[in-house]
Amino acid sequence: MIKIGIVGLGRIGQVHIQNIQQRIPDAQIVAACSATEQSLRFAANMGVNLLFTSFKKMLEKVSMDAVIIASPTALHFEHLQLAIASGKHIFCEKPIDLTLDNVQHIKSLVDKAGIKFMLGFNRRYDPNILKIKQELTDQRLGNIHSLRLISRDPGPPPMDYIKTSGGLFLDMAIHDFDLARHLMESEVSEIYTAATIFGKLPLKSVDDVDTAISVLKFQNGSFATIENSRNSTYGYDQRVEVFGDQGLLATGNKSEDTVYSANSNGFHYPKPLKFFIERYKESYFNILDVFVKSLTQDLEPEVTQRDGLKSLIISLAAKKSQLENRTVSLSEIN
Repeated sequence: MIKIGIVGLGRIGQVHIQNIQQRIPDAQIVAACSATEQSLRFAANMGVNLLFTSFKKMLEKVSMDAVIIASPTALHFEHLQLAIASGKHIFCEKPIDLTLDNVQHIKSLVDKAGIKFMLGFNRRYDPNILKIKQELTDQRLGNIHSLRLISRDPGPPPMDYIKTSGGLFLDMAIHDFDLARHLMESEVSEIYTAATIFGKLPLKSVDDVDTAISVLKFQNGSFATIENSRNSTYGYDQRVEVFGDQGLLATGNKSEDTVYSANSNGFHYPKPLKFFIERYKESYFNILDVFVKSLTQDLEPEVTQRDGLKSLIISLAAKKSQLENRTVSLSEIN
């Protein structure tokens, strides 16, 4: 039985507790840390008996094999250093941090500590993406020419969240940048990004945008286009298309249901799911299951601190490209 502690009991933290306590028999959440009583009550109701408001004290007082870091991004650097120093294996929500220096520092600490570290890029573990990845591994498309990702949220998060999140590129598009690397199995060499604000939030005041289109060129010569928006009126829009010399692979949205109708005005289909937790419900379970297996079977984690560094560099290059209105080589960031 793998004993796990968790810090951060917001939406994602609560999903992680539910998945481990209810669906992963080889692991158990034995301790939880949060700043709010309501979140700690949720953990208690899920069978977690050891509750803390200090992550440092939790690490000192509880015997654990690993920790899940699901705290706000602004606290990741502090919490990661404490967890690494305590010798715990780590599952950390993305991003590791918003600054290149801090991410490089954490990568160096993890490399030296000899612990297992897995980063929460859950979209890799969506059942549809897993199938596409296997098809690509089996060379079903031959040489990949291009990749297209569409990622549109039904609305922006609150301004209080946006101010500390890193904005669209480091909080939202970073998922797509990681997925593009994962599917292409090549590193990005340069990026061009155009972005603007269409919504009503005062995003300019925090140097953010709500709409962006990025064109990525990979070292193997292939391309990807990524469309991001926080203004989808019809639901959570997540689509992937991979094109190669033997055809294409694609996956569409998950809908609220499978019922459709037809009348004199045409065919009518249900909207996509409205929230990312619903859309990626299985992926959140799958990625934690893989993390636990890496501990029980002594396997190398599949998404590591290196992936966190690579995706952050792409995100910073995208932001630089948008601000300077030019193609940016990733070597400028690295």
